[in-house]
Amino acid sequence: MGKQSGGGRAGSVAGVGHLDLTADPVDLCAALVDVPSVSGEEKVLADALEAALREQAPHLEVVRSGDAVLARTDLGREHRVLLAGHLDTVPIADNLPSRREGYLLHGCGTSDMKAGDAVIAHLAATLTAPRHDLTLVFYDCEEVEAERNGLGRIEREHRDWLAADLAILGEPTNVGVEAGCQGTLRAEIRLDGHRAHSARSWLGRNAIHAAAPVLDVLARYRARDVEIDGCVYREGLQAVRIDGGVAGNVVPDACTVTVNFRFAPDRDADAAQAHVREVFDGHDLVVTDLSPGALPGLTAPAAAEFVAATGAAPSAKYGWTDVSRFAALGIPALNYGPGDPNLAHTREEHVDTRQITEAADVLRRFLS
Repeated sequence: MGKQSGGGRAGSVAGVGHLDLTADPVDLCAALVDVPSVSGEEKVLADALEAALREQAPHLEVVRSGDAVLARTDLGREHRVLLAGHLDTVPIADNLPSRREGYLLHGCGTSDMKAGDAVIAHLAATLTAPRHDLTLVFYDCEEVEAERNGLGRIEREHRDWLAADLAILGEPTNVGVEAGCQGTLRAEIRLDGHRAHSARSWLGRNAIHAAAPVLDVLARYRARDVEIDGCVYREGLQAVRIDGGVAGNVVPDACTVTVNFRFAPDRDADAAQAHVREVFDGHDLVVTDLSPGALPGLTAPAAAEFVAATGAAPSAKYGWTDVSRFAALGIPALNYGPGDPNLAHTREEHVDTRQITEAADVLRRFLS
């Protein structure tokens, strides 16, 4: 028997059918999707997954951290590979329970990212003698604000569980390798005016009108394309929100333009902030959110080996993912999983089940 720690129970969990981790990962994906797990409400699914791992994967050490479930081998291998997936979804949009239509499995979380979770859980139970030691991390609250992300709690409470030579996040990539990720910065540009009755507008100063130069800067902005390790990262600076106005007969005295800068990972957080301040020089700007990106890390031996195993050319990850957290810990990290990222968070979310099968086969070959 393998090592187990922490409280837990085998078998089915109240309100949830038995999860068979050894079943076809397509069927397992449907079972995971049918357990609602909106961010902050992952407990039922985490309970079921923990119980299934303890019952069906005695070769793994299993621990619980909040609504995250961690498992790992301890075979004394030279290298360790970490597979990670988040259990939570965005709010359900009348798209549960799951349903199948040919090769397509529809439902909330199918693509982002219970298809990836199913692959990881299936390998956890069935790959008992991998050539690399394995760590499996199923975590909570990825889809909400960063301070609630379960990986942050795991890093604080179980730092040793995140040690690895390579981390693979099962984010949807259409079973291609997406390397690194963009950083993201949000800032508010605050514009002042002077309030007046709109019938006597010359007595006031319109703060919304004062936003025109800011919007002009954005319209004229030319983003960089940056090539790193053969992957091209395209930056972008966009207005994503404008707030202002008092009433239909009042010249407004305040307006806020919120901008979002998606930056290539050759800029660190300080450089990204400095760039945005330079672009909007002379304006009152407050940074409200800032997360660094992650370099591709493709020169790391374990990463290069995995890319070769997929047979596909890696591409840049557009968007921010938790590979950034692993990169900050000095761990090469890649995004690889079944599902179309363009379908994430939509009512029409679905996954091509052939991608689930392909991802499971590729990872099994790499790890066996």
